[in-house]
Parts: sequence; C-alpha cells; structure tokens
Amino acid sequence: MLDAWLDYHRATLPMKCAGLSEAQLKLRSAEPSTLSLLGLVRHMTEVERAWFRRRIAGEDAPPIYYSKERPDGDFDDLDDADPAAMFAAFTAEVELCRAVVAGVALDTVVGNTSRDGRGDFSVRWIYVHMIEEYARHNGHADLLRERIDGATGD
Repeated sequence: MLDAWLDYHRATLPMKCAGLSEAQLKLRSAEPSTLSLLGLVRHMTEVERAWFRRRIAGEDAPPIYYSKERPDGDFDDLDDADPAAMFAAFTAEVELCRAVVAGVALDTVVGNTSRDGRGDFSVRWIYVHMIEEYARHNGHADLLRERIDGATGD
C-alpha cells in the first residue's frame, strides 16, 4: 500500500506539468511565492535522493540542484534549467530510489545521516513522510497549474 500511494504521488507531479512550455514550467505563478512547477520537480528529485539514497542506502549522493551557498537552488536557480533534463533526472532518481528499498523491511531503522539531528527513522516512517511531502507539494502544483492555464484535477 505504501509503495502504491508513493507511486501515485510520484506520478501526479509530472502529470501536473504535462503540456506546458518551458516558460510556463518556470513561471512563479502565485506571487509572492517563488514556487514554480519545475522548481517542485527539482525539489522532489532532491528529497527522493536525500531520504532513500543517502539515508536508507547510505550512499554518497550529493545534492544536484542546491548547495551550502545556494540552499534553495532547487527552487530558485531555473534560468538555465532544461526542463527535459530535469524530468529525466527526476525519473531516474525515482527508479534508483525504488531499487534502494526493494526488499528492505519497513521496520528497518536507519540512522540519521543529516545535520538536522532529528534521530533515527524506520523505513515505514520514511515512506509515510515521502507520501506527505509529495501530497503537500502536489497541492502546491495544483494551485500553480490552475494559475498558469486554469487546469485542475487529480
């Protein structure tokens, strides 16, 4: 069930972006927020990478779109971003993350490998958190898309 809900939300974000131009994907359509649909795709690529590859797999998977100097680079640094490359990176990251958790028991506890000091997490907790993270950002995507061209839906 957790896999199915996570995959549903993973599929929803690109669906919200379908059929839009590069300019529309980069548009910050709900001022004063700087959120854009492409920024959300880049952010969720980073979130997948952080929770599944860094925390569960313990991989050395550095950030792609942000840095210590540019902590919001995933959202902000869009001027030269190529949407096709960003969607390909998102899809590839999701596939890598699916492979990380294949066969891992939900009650497996992984240590906190971040600087936030929030403690250890079960794989089940990470799944639920990822579903929540996608649900929240897919809600943002709903509003952004409706502001761009009026499209609404799941």
